[in-house]
Amino acid sequence: MNILVVEDESRVAEFIVRGLKAESWIAEHAPDGETALEFMAQHEFDVVLLDLMLPGISGQDVCRKMRARGNYTPVLMLTALDAVDERVAGLRLGADDYLTKPFDFDELIARVEALVRRRSAFEEDAAKTILTVGDLQLDTKSLLVTLCGQEIELTAKERNILMLFMANPGKVFARERILNSVWGSQEDPLTNVIDVYVGRLRKKLGEYGDRIQTVRGHGYRFS
Repeated sequence: MNILVVEDESRVAEFIVRGLKAESWIAEHAPDGETALEFMAQHEFDVVLLDLMLPGISGQDVCRKMRARGNYTPVLMLTALDAVDERVAGLRLGADDYLTKPFDFDELIARVEALVRRRSAFEEDAAKTILTVGDLQLDTKSLLVTLCGQEIELTAKERNILMLFMANPGKVFARERILNSVWGSQEDPLTNVIDVYVGRLRKKLGEYGDRIQTVRGHGYRFS
């Protein structure tokens, strides 16, 4: 785990860094906000321990600039201020947690581990929502379909067929199964509605349309 410690008090910073390294983690120290932002522009961190009272750019401003740049690394703010409004302001700016000085080091470790677990769970959930085959992607939440970064306009039925295929690559789907999954058995399985929609989908997918293979006597497979 790689952690950035943003703390202007050298004794406090040394104490934190030493303790983090004792946990077999990597710890970098930035003595002010400007240096912290430079470090974050050059390296990726798992957690940022951010002191609120910093010379120059405050911890709140550092957090604000991080989020404005699209950096969503978990932030644990450290402060000697115990005022509720200060904590609320920091959380609204994008901090993920707060710890008031002086603090127990075991609590610091526990909070860091909790932030990492939370981020890992979020990333796993996000990964599950994106179906990817080569340069073809389908976001099951936003329903956006892209090929080589370019959006493809699909009807709801075409998108649902593609979603079924991409979620089960290599699996052969009978026409009846596709009909039940996409139309809900509202159409006669003997009609050619599936063939029509698959044909449209192939055209819209361009070269990726060839991945929808006809398995004679059985149905379709997405390779």
